[in-house]
Amino acid sequence: MNFHVMTLFPEMIEQGMNTSITGRAIAKGLLSLETINIRDYSVTGNGRIDDYPYGGGAGMVMQAEPIYRAYEDLRSRITDDPTKDTEHLRVIYLTPQGRVFHQEMAQEMAREEHLIFLCGHYEGVDERVIEAIVTDQVSIGDYVLTGGELPAMVMMDAISRMVPGVLSNAESGQSESFSDHLLEYPQYSRPEIWRGQSVPSVLLSGHHGNVDRWRREQSLLRTQQNRPELLNNADLSKGDLAFLESIKQKNPEKVQ
Repeated sequence: MNFHVMTLFPEMIEQGMNTSITGRAIAKGLLSLETINIRDYSVTGNGRIDDYPYGGGAGMVMQAEPIYRAYEDLRSRITDDPTKDTEHLRVIYLTPQGRVFHQEMAQEMAREEHLIFLCGHYEGVDERVIEAIVTDQVSIGDYVLTGGELPAMVMMDAISRMVPGVLSNAESGQSESFSDHLLEYPQYSRPEIWRGQSVPSVLLSGHHGNVDRWRREQSLLRTQQNRPELLNNADLSKGDLAFLESIKQKNPEKVQ
């Protein structure tokens, strides 16, 4: 997986991604990260890449030409390498107007060899360059940030976890929240008793079947209480449905 980020703040991306799990994966060669400073492609040569918006209004707009120059330079370098597939380069523009990012999108994007992220700033990006190079417009939620760098890092972190070898335990990426449209079950560690609270006895039983069933039921319970809309897409067995019905009968006031 090769990440390429077109940004005004490359150091922000580099510092964030070169730590923790993603940092170790980059060091091992499982991921690669390239930041492209859009200011280096300024048409005026002084690093300025924004101008006033046509039609008036507050703020400044990032110009199309510096972004296009940055993209063309990046594309030519990828294309010049005959071992890399550049037929379908994906350019992701981080914007509140885009599709909301979710786990299935992370899994799908993790199958790409290259992902290019365009991080906007100010009042946005000239629409013409979006139409020229962007393949995906993506949002990480219904709120506005000062730039696209944090959303890009959120997406790269989630996508990285789907890349084989990035996580030390291959199973962990498949048993977390949203992996099967359910929230994750509660987790416990030592000591067995902490401030008077004990670990659930089933987890100490050594009976793997009972543990698996308890975890499944806890996932169903948490999802029903906190994100019931996820159940619409979950693959539920007859036992799951019976358990959810029993929850409704026992605590109807807590079920949404």
